[in-house]
Amino acid sequence: MSRPLRGVFVLVAAVLLTSLLDELSFAAPQHLRTQHLEAGPELGSVASPGSFAGRSFHGAKAQDKVPEETSTRSTDAVSMALAAAGCAVAMRAASASAESEKSEEPEKSFMDKFGVVIYIALWYIFNIGYNIYNKKALISYPFPWACAMWQMAFGWLIFVPLWILRIRKTPKLSVNQAVTLAPAALGHLATHVGAVIAFFAGAVSFGHIVKASEPVVSSFLNFAFLGEVMPWQVYASLLPIIGGVGLASASELSFNWLCFGAAMGSNLGSASRAVYSKKVMKGDIGENMDSSNTFSVLTIMATFMLIPISLAIEGPTAMIKGFKVAFSAGGMHFMWQMILSGFYYYMYNEVAFLALGKLDPVSHAVCNTMKRVVIIITAIFVFRNPVTPLGILGSCIAISGTLVYSLAKNKYAKK
Repeated sequence: MSRPLRGVFVLVAAVLLTSLLDELSFAAPQHLRTQHLEAGPELGSVASPGSFAGRSFHGAKAQDKVPEETSTRSTDAVSMALAAAGCAVAMRAASASAESEKSEEPEKSFMDKFGVVIYIALWYIFNIGYNIYNKKALISYPFPWACAMWQMAFGWLIFVPLWILRIRKTPKLSVNQAVTLAPAALGHLATHVGAVIAFFAGAVSFGHIVKASEPVVSSFLNFAFLGEVMPWQVYASLLPIIGGVGLASASELSFNWLCFGAAMGSNLGSASRAVYSKKVMKGDIGENMDSSNTFSVLTIMATFMLIPISLAIEGPTAMIKGFKVAFSAGGMHFMWQMILSGFYYYMYNEVAFLALGKLDPVSHAVCNTMKRVVIIITAIFVFRNPVTPLGILGSCIAISGTLVYSLAKNKYAKK
């Protein structure tokens, strides 16, 4: 059996195992939520459900509530159906891409034929899992900086054993090469922390709507730092994104500036990382630095950057005290929320590299757009977020705009 095929079986087994460990339910049982509410006063001045780094503010995380236990089964079924529908569209795009590249070649292996489809399916599953368990962990443990630090560090438990066991080649880079990568690691840190804070402060669905505006930030930074000027058709395609995000924000019942600002900060970090990579990281950045190892090295560097920042903002005493209260309320159920949020975070990024590296730009755009649609709809169903007709309209316009932008950039920006 080939190594890629073994890897796929391991990933599938991991998904099944984590599903069984969480009793096939996305929602916390009623008695655990009751215990958590009763344990609340023990926090004192540490943190409250409406606090950020121990400071109170309104509208923080009451928007995303875990539904009643009696309805979780139907919710899970709907969520998985939505995931399956999104995967179907993405897979169709991948299949079309593969068919257009067919030529007379020797008979292909199973992974050569179906690898892209499997990677896309796992990418969607891991991404949905991360968004759900990340929000649940933040509800139980309202310390976004600590959660972000934990999720970033969790990747070490995956890629370090792969290096030790020689399953994956160990990256080798000099001090100068590490310094070159440092700004990209900082952008990686900002991307992740901004997203975690946004999902802590507001609804997951709204956070993803704001994050859909990343092409606007990216276009501005490309012009400012690279002098890149796109055809007018590409810039025109940004208007639906701006209008859709604005409409969704104006009609969002759970809108708050912390969620909006953190999501935009995540966009800025992601776009900055991409711009820096284009401008600086074109040469030799080390030995065995393929996409997976590059992501692993950036994760290591970002973790070291994030530890002192997190401790300075939220404080080790408050983090530990809050963790004890969350564990006393949720027990192992809370621990699995934390573990799965870290596991899904690393795995969806890892699989995304494998999937997107095999797609042409159009298929990439379709898959990425459908992924965000599936996550937004799933979050609305799982957390029972109230939405308005204008919010739905704005979301549709913004998400469609990202697809139009990607297609326009692929068509008109080629020289």
